Parts: sequence; structure tokens; C-alpha cells
Amino acid sequence: MRMRQSLAQLEQAFYEETAADRHRRERLQRTAAQRSRRRHLEQVHRRGSVRFVLLVLSIIATAVIVTVAMLETLQAVMG
Repeated sequence: MRMRQSLAQLEQAFYEETAADRHRRERLQRTAAQRSRRRHLEQVHRRGSVRFVLLVLSIIATAVIVTVAMLETLQAVMG
């Protein structure tokens, strides 16, 4: 009787342990997916910021070049 009871207890402990392991694996998988999504979003945001800065710099450079070209042309026509 005692042998059966201890065997039943061992089986119950094994089932509980496997269930706990399964839950832990699922939790770790969820957190890894969340970290991956967060890294991806940060990377996209960083790229967008760099592109925005490059766009602003190119607009400013274009405005400066056009202004200088217009003034040079005006000077050549008037002078």
C-alpha cells in the first residue's frame, strides 16, 4: 500500500513539475517575443529619425545652393 501511495505521489509530482516547466517555457517565449518586438520598434524609430535629419539637411542645403545661385546670376545680369 505504501509503495503504491509513494508511486502515486511521484507521478503527481512529475505531472506538476512538467506543468510548471510548460508554463515557464511559455512565459519565457512570450517575454522573448516582446523583447524582439520592442527592439524592432526601436530600430524602426531610430532609422526614421536618421532619415528625417537627412531630409531636413538636404532641404537646407538645397535652399542655400538655390539662394547662392540666384544671387550669382543676379550679380552677373546686373553687373
